[in-house]
Amino acid sequence: MAAELLDCITLTVPDDALDHFESALSSVCRAVSFFQNEEEQSWDISGVKERGAFENDLASALMIAEMVTGYSPVLTRSLVPVGGWLARTKAAFPEQLIGSRFVVRGTHIDAPPIPGRILLTVDAGMAFGSGEHNSTRGCLVALEQIAKYHRPQSVLDLGTGSGVLGIAAAKIYSRKQRKVLATDIDARAARVAAANARINGVAGQIQAIKADGWVDRTIRRNAPYDLVFANILARPLCAMAHALAVALAPGGIAILAGLLTIQANWVLSAHRRAGLVLEQRIMDGAWTILVMRKRG
Repeated sequence: MAAELLDCITLTVPDDALDHFESALSSVCRAVSFFQNEEEQSWDISGVKERGAFENDLASALMIAEMVTGYSPVLTRSLVPVGGWLARTKAAFPEQLIGSRFVVRGTHIDAPPIPGRILLTVDAGMAFGSGEHNSTRGCLVALEQIAKYHRPQSVLDLGTGSGVLGIAAAKIYSRKQRKVLATDIDARAARVAAANARINGVAGQIQAIKADGWVDRTIRRNAPYDLVFANILARPLCAMAHALAVALAPGGIAILAGLLTIQANWVLSAHRRAGLVLEQRIMDGAWTILVMRKRG
């Protein structure tokens, strides 16, 4: 059987343009990696996506990045097998210390635990959420902070990707909590999330399923939720603001991410109209994470 081929898009940008072009590729690619060339003070960014998919969205995202940075990089395209991309990305995936509570490692890192830190074992791969991306890091920082005072009994990780946020919630809270429901519109991502839950020893706490957002019966049936992660994109976040507000329990918290800072007020306004209040705003590079609460 022939290996599955993916579109690989590569470009080189200066230091001050990295966040914007990395976010442009992340908006359409299933995985993005970036490597620094210290001598030239530049970054090589590569992203992979399904062949021929999201071409118009990619063109729009790159146009915005060019307008913001004033830089127009040359794009190089190629076809790569899934296995080759994963092997190359995994080899370049370092340990990451996030906030003061979490450490993210790939399975290729054999090192002793770090006292006081919660280990999240996740490989860089075809499901989004290895901890390298600003929005994932920001969500983990937000979780660390709200865990000091908010004790959810029901958790939803909407658009789970690798499952890293649901796994982090399962680990930072008491094992007596109800299961975390981790959902993704991509069946492959749901399978990856379930596998990562097993690797991290929390398979009994996480139910990973393929689901199309708030229209899914399982998601609606398990509402209301005390904590919701929605690390997706600005446009669907706005479209789903009312459904999210309805599904949150009184006093419940939603961590919204996957949005550029220039999109933050748009997403914030949509959720305020739905009745939520802003609890915290976290900025990481070109990205913003919004922590919203439902009154009550």
